[in-house]
Amino acid sequence: MTVTIGRRELLAALGGAALAWPLAARAQQVERTRRIGVLTYIPADDAEGQARLAAFTQALSQLGWSEGRNLRIDARWANAGDIQRHAAELVAAAPDVLVAATGAPTVASLLQATRTIPIVFAIVIDPVGAGFVASMAQPGGNATGFTTWEYSMSGKWLELLKEIAPGVTRAAVLRDPASASGTGQFGAVQIVAPALGVQVTPVDVRDAGEIERAVAAFARGPNGGLIVTGSAGGIVHRELIAKAAARHKLPAVFPSRVYVTSGGLISYGPDLIDQFQRAASYVDRILKGEKAADLPVQAPTKYELVINLKTARMLGLEIPPSVLARADEVIE
Repeated sequence: MTVTIGRRELLAALGGAALAWPLAARAQQVERTRRIGVLTYIPADDAEGQARLAAFTQALSQLGWSEGRNLRIDARWANAGDIQRHAAELVAAAPDVLVAATGAPTVASLLQATRTIPIVFAIVIDPVGAGFVASMAQPGGNATGFTTWEYSMSGKWLELLKEIAPGVTRAAVLRDPASASGTGQFGAVQIVAPALGVQVTPVDVRDAGEIERAVAAFARGPNGGLIVTGSAGGIVHRELIAKAAARHKLPAVFPSRVYVTSGGLISYGPDLIDQFQRAASYVDRILKGEKAADLPVQAPTKYELVINLKTARMLGLEIPPSVLARADEVIE
């Protein structure tokens, strides 16, 4: 049997198909799986690292990106010995965006591996001084992201230490000697130390044994306290540092909440989980066509003061009411 289609019906059918084609093409484009490579300088079983990645993926989900539907995330958990290898492998997989999830070590490794794939970083101190971007307002290259604090923040840690332990006249400053930011943070503490009547001593954070020995040696002197600067190594060894401070009865100020939940005394710094939620917004914008070079590096918007009263009691310290009143969180 022959079916005859009239001219009007044929045109209508062709017109409908013509309309359907771009719609189908757009749907296919939206649902195309995009790939993100995440490089982290924290062990895979670290709770803080997992919390940051979860915050990042949840924020992406709220922006319409879902693993298994239109997104694939390849997360690598590196250490000092294999971070370059992991960076090279992530780049070789040709993702749409790379995420440097643990400060300067991950940014430097990814930039060494590629100058073309967009990189979004979090928890970086002084990205201009480190050479990661040309300027905060106009990064100019293939990297942009979110900073943690300016060096002047380190001086506030010493001020806080004197406020909670007025008898402190000596402070050991734990820093990462391999990072320029470690030197910069120590320098900022040095600037305010004379006015506060405190002698400061740098302590390198490279491995557990070195930290244990340095803190024990420092604690032999009187009226001591600790300041822990921001670094990936500090995060990795946070429980060891908190326990060493408690064992030697040293009041200690830390750069972020995760140290206090691990037993540290007090912290003041940016909300690091918020940094990863905000990083997701930049990944979203890049996946939708914007360039890393045009997205300004952003400073923190949320800071938090966290106090562990259990640790304070163990050290025999009474936190001043003025400090307690400013706290965003008090751990009993």
